[in-house]
Amino acid sequence: MQGYHRRDFLKISMATLAAAILPRTALAAIQASDERRTLSFYNTHTGERIKTCYFENGDYCPDGLARINHVLRDHRTGTISEIDPHLLDQLHAIKRNVQTDQPFSVISGYRSPQTNRQLRQNGGAVARKSFHTMGQAIDVRLPGLSTQRLRRIALDLKAGGVGYYPRSDFVHLDTGPVRSW
Repeated sequence: MQGYHRRDFLKISMATLAAAILPRTALAAIQASDERRTLSFYNTHTGERIKTCYFENGDYCPDGLARINHVLRDHRTGTISEIDPHLLDQLHAIKRNVQTDQPFSVISGYRSPQTNRQLRQNGGAVARKSFHTMGQAIDVRLPGLSTQRLRRIALDLKAGGVGYYPRSDFVHLDTGPVRSW
């Protein structure tokens, strides 16, 4: 270890270990909590609105998750898929951070592989293996909150991918590796 002393190595090792062990994000605090978690959605393509509890008494609620899966379905094909509950936890952390009961406006939730292929063929900036096709991504905006601020809050969670689309006025969130664009 040229350029480092043993003491420096130990300091760096301890800092890395502490960072890995200590909960650092709002998401970690929420996931550790047994509090009741409720989300509201407005699907911009279907006009559907829901407000539902998806987590209660220390566990995810199958009925609430099913209602969310339905509203976040692929609006082009009608295909419903399971949405990753950790994605919902990200949204809940954002909602708590801004202390709002406004529904998330959903631009895109689940996307079937067929729809994903179609969007790619039509020249859309769509990933070949999109997290949308696995129920692990959502494109949203939140009324009363700029998408720039929504992006900042999502980045601070350090819980997955965050894409910012200011021209289209939405933020992409996913449960993949932490990254941003």
